[in-house]
Amino acid sequence: MMACFSAPSALALATTVFRKKFPEHWHISWLNTMIWGGAVALAVEHVAHGEIVPWPPFLTAMSSPVETVVMLKEIAAVGIPMTLALVLVWVLMVVVYERFIASAKSPAATRAALR
Repeated sequence: MMACFSAPSALALATTVFRKKFPEHWHISWLNTMIWGGAVALAVEHVAHGEIVPWPPFLTAMSSPVETVVMLKEIAAVGIPMTLALVLVWVLMVVVYERFIASAKSPAATRAALR
C-alpha cells in the first residue's frame, strides 16, 4: 500500500532534469546517485510485495479512496522525512568534502604548505 518511494523519486527527477543549473561544487550527482538508488530499491521492494502492479492504477493503494488517503499519509510520514534525511546527509557530505578535502587539494593550500 505504500508509495514512499514517490517523494524521493520526485526530487530525483527534478535534480536530474535541472542538474546543469546547480553549481559544480554542490556535487549534485552525489545527491542524484543517493536518491535514485534508494528510490529504485524501494520501488523494487514494493513490486516484490505486490504494491506496484503493471496495470492501472499501478499503485494498489489507489484502488479505493480510503486506501489512497492512507497512501498519501504514508508518503507524508515516511517518504518526505526519508527524502529530507537523504538531503541532509548529502549536504553534510558536500560541506565536509569542500571544507576539508577539496581545500587541501587546492593549489593555494599546496603553496601554503610549502612555505
